[in-house]
Amino acid sequence: MHEWSINMRFTTTLAAAAALAVSGVAATAGGMADEVMEAPVVMAEPAPAPAASSVSPTYVVLGVLAALLIAAAAAED
Repeated sequence: MHEWSINMRFTTTLAAAAALAVSGVAATAGGMADEVMEAPVVMAEPAPAPAASSVSPTYVVLGVLAALLIAAAAAED
């Protein structure tokens, strides 16, 4: 036999084996386990919102920043 025919036979066999392996993986991609049924989702009652404060958090942050700037300016003197 010629060397090219042996290589061709090997390549054909390898390609067929690869095709069978890939099709076997695709056929069992979902797995063999039983189907799991999820419990229905039950919406819980939302908790009441906490009472709003009279001061916005933005003003608190601005006040802290202003206090820090004043303290830094006083420390330079």
